[in-house]
Amino acid sequence: MFETVVIATDGSDSAKRGVRTALDLADRFDATVHTLYVVDAGEIRGTPEAVQEEVREAMRTAGNEALSFVRDECGHDLETAVREGKPATQIVEYAEEVDADVIALGTRGRHGEHAFLLGSVAESVVRRAPMPVLTVRQLGGDESAA
Repeated sequence: MFETVVIATDGSDSAKRGVRTALDLADRFDATVHTLYVVDAGEIRGTPEAVQEEVREAMRTAGNEALSFVRDECGHDLETAVREGKPATQIVEYAEEVDADVIALGTRGRHGEHAFLLGSVAESVVRRAPMPVLTVRQLGGDESAA
């Protein structure tokens, strides 16, 4: 049913929970795993021009750390990619390029609760993706992962 799984991550706690859930799904179906980190071009443009390249490099470093987490959790080979652009657009385009059967991502990223007011990447991916999207919410402090 699921032969190719794309895991989008930003390294947040919500994304890490999504990674673990997606890897469990991929293991159950013996699926190929691709993981993606998107450097948000909008965040770079929003910084002073004099520091944009430093911000880009810092975001790429954060991306590589997020991808390393997925590699460590995976336990087998997987494809990784870092892209730059609008996160939702890049996630959907990448999933289409690799002919993914499902996209998995956390519902609350680095922007936390404020993402609800601004529109979330997860919501945009759900609306745009032609394939199923598995969204995994981060548990609150009083909830358990039973």
